[in-house]
Amino acid sequence: MTKQSTSLHQGWTVRLVDGPAPGDLAGRLQEDIPARVPGCVHADLLDAGLIPDPYLDRNERDVAWAGHSGWRYDLALPAVPDGAERTDLVFEGLDTVATILLDGRELGGTRNMHRSYRFDVTGPARAGAALSVRFASAYTEAEAVRDLVGSRPNAYPEPFNFIRKMASSFGWDWGPTLVTAGIWRPVRLESWSTARLAGVRPLVTVSAGGDGRVEAHLTLERTDSGQDTELHAEVIVAGVRAPIVVPPGENDAKAVVTVPRPRRWWPLGQGDQPLYDCEVVLSDATGTVLDTWTRRIGFRNVELHNAPDAHGTSFTLKINDRAVFARGVNWIPDDALPARITPARYRHRLQQAADAGINLIRVWGGGIYEDDAFYDICDELGLMVWQDFLFACAAYPEEQPLRNEIDAEARENVVRLAPHPSLVLWNGNNENLWGFRDWDWEEPLAGDSWGEGYYLGLLPRIVAELDPTRPYTAGSPWSGSWDRHPNDPAHGTSHFWEVWNRRDYTDYLNEIPRFASEFGWQAPAAYATIREALPDEELASSSPGMLHHQKAEDGNGKLDRGLAHHFAAPDGFDAWHYLTQVNQARAIATGVAHWRSHWPVCAGTVVWQLNDCWPVTSWAAIDGAGRLKPLYFELRRLYADRLLTLRRRDGELVVAVDNQSAEPWSSVVSVRRMTGGGAVLAEAEVAFTVGPREVALFPLKDRVGRFENRSGELIVADADGLRDVVLGCEDRDFAFPVPEFGIELHERGDVLDVVITAGSFLRDLLLQADRLGPRAAADRGLATLLPGESVTVPVTGLDAKTVTSDQVRAALWCVNAVQPGAVPP
Repeated sequence: MTKQSTSLHQGWTVRLVDGPAPGDLAGRLQEDIPARVPGCVHADLLDAGLIPDPYLDRNERDVAWAGHSGWRYDLALPAVPDGAERTDLVFEGLDTVATILLDGRELGGTRNMHRSYRFDVTGPARAGAALSVRFASAYTEAEAVRDLVGSRPNAYPEPFNFIRKMASSFGWDWGPTLVTAGIWRPVRLESWSTARLAGVRPLVTVSAGGDGRVEAHLTLERTDSGQDTELHAEVIVAGVRAPIVVPPGENDAKAVVTVPRPRRWWPLGQGDQPLYDCEVVLSDATGTVLDTWTRRIGFRNVELHNAPDAHGTSFTLKINDRAVFARGVNWIPDDALPARITPARYRHRLQQAADAGINLIRVWGGGIYEDDAFYDICDELGLMVWQDFLFACAAYPEEQPLRNEIDAEARENVVRLAPHPSLVLWNGNNENLWGFRDWDWEEPLAGDSWGEGYYLGLLPRIVAELDPTRPYTAGSPWSGSWDRHPNDPAHGTSHFWEVWNRRDYTDYLNEIPRFASEFGWQAPAAYATIREALPDEELASSSPGMLHHQKAEDGNGKLDRGLAHHFAAPDGFDAWHYLTQVNQARAIATGVAHWRSHWPVCAGTVVWQLNDCWPVTSWAAIDGAGRLKPLYFELRRLYADRLLTLRRRDGELVVAVDNQSAEPWSSVVSVRRMTGGGAVLAEAEVAFTVGPREVALFPLKDRVGRFENRSGELIVADADGLRDVVLGCEDRDFAFPVPEFGIELHERGDVLDVVITAGSFLRDLLLQADRLGPRAAADRGLATLLPGESVTVPVTGLDAKTVTSDQVRAALWCVNAVQPGAVPP
């Protein structure tokens, strides 16, 4: 018989079995509460109205007890298909420390959120059988392991490094402490006979002649009666079939499929993303199909070029022998309760990334190995995936019971993710090699293990064994050798956190890294997101709710010091909110534009971070409610194929023309030195032709490129609709004209086009559309206009007929309006 699956997602209940609980809930919690599977306890309690929403106000503190408690999920099994020799109970994910019982008989236990589990329930599995999954508190397990192996340093005061669970569920400098428990991924019964496909691992490459090669490694599991049975398997790709015979008693097999000259998979902006079905069919000697497996694959080669050169040691991704500048972002779990992330939500968020020109997503090591849907969508969109193994910001013990868990976890996820063409890099950890050197770990460790054996030993061995088609790097940051500082910008990957923590973002200009894999600057969420999270609070940057939704150490202090470098102190919350969002966009622009102009020495920038998991002041471009900050639109400019910026080289102003497209870029750049009032003092035109994936610098003549009155002059460069603007001094010292502009509103179906025409120079004009209505969204970020120029801002999510010009005017901001000393034009 062919393997059959029976979903076990309906009919679950959950109840408290031990640990703390609020007195007024104790009785109700010991009764059956309807539960969602996949899901988690926090979501179930929220659905039942038993806890307040932890994302609102300061409710996070009021639900902390749930993470210290034990819980039991219960289900009466449905009918099991007849005729199967074997029935397995399969959990794709249990969070985290669980004991599984069927009719009171213990089947086994788990202690790893990042693995799947399979239990033989042949016989006991029947209609009405009582299935129970009892979860112990993750704190209890983590603290017991810590007591067993000894304490280890970490960056946060929670024991996340002693348990194989999403580290950020214990809180992070952008996330809440919500220590979850539950059946967080699908669960099912599988009924099968003779044999099943226990694992399929396709290794996909392209030969020098252009033919595709799929080396499919199959792992089988047999029933007792199937041990002496000859089996047949067939691997089918693009109509090409490779049959193999598996002799009796053998459980491993390999088939090689050669596909003549398939279309190649490319990252976004480099070409198309053709995908091919890879199908495996397992049959017995009579031709009866026993099991099938299907995934989509793509044909491409991946190489990490990290060789010594005149600048240090390179770190350049090459896809199909072409060097690619990585226009990247870091990804965190999109919800602090990750079981709530649906395929539709993944698609929406990843499409937002692709629409911004992003071509690489780094899945950060304090989160999860994402659901298959995440990687499927990245395959479709051409988003390269840099996958961290799940270690972050801590020393990790290498003793048991953790070591075997880590080995099994890594092996399972390498095999699971191997089919995806979007996956281009395995990374051993986040910041732990750097932490050992710079974070005062060595003395408290006193020779104890801390994870080095994982990053430089176990994990590279597993990747070499199971996925030799992809490169592995030991960590981020990592210079490639203990002979150098692990965070040496001249070698390998670098993180830049002195900027933000202690220095102004202009310090980005002092380095030319080979690959900037983390850097970022904070800003608050969109206004509507803040108002939804803090509905009754009188908002101020330091109001209680705002401070609770600011998890970074001295985060508001760093925001204010960052503003002080460039702006006069804002007057009131609204001005603070606007200016901090402007400063975030400018900070990232400073780094990306500088480093991108140094391609190919610098081969990538990975901004911290794309997304948020709840409403919070953070480094994200998309806030916890999915609203786009100005940074998102700035990334769309910075990560476009073509970028025009004004840069300093050896003290002189130059125009950097950066062409990452596949075609030459020929045009003329117009450069003007102007007064704040709009008068042109000097101008020049520079004709250029820049080849595909090249950067060229063009010096400016002194009259155009040198300020004579710094507090009253700006330089503007324009070409093909692209613009960069440089003031002669910091905004706080500039003699901005009083802002003048006109507004026109035009309905266009469901879209309201807001046309703003400048009557004066307008610096970083921004329409905060969510102030017009919580569902309203603008498709434009910051725009700098010269007198007489217009910009159209499309707005959706509004009843256009009810919006007035006065309402729009109240939602418009520009630097002129929030800095003192503006002068009449």
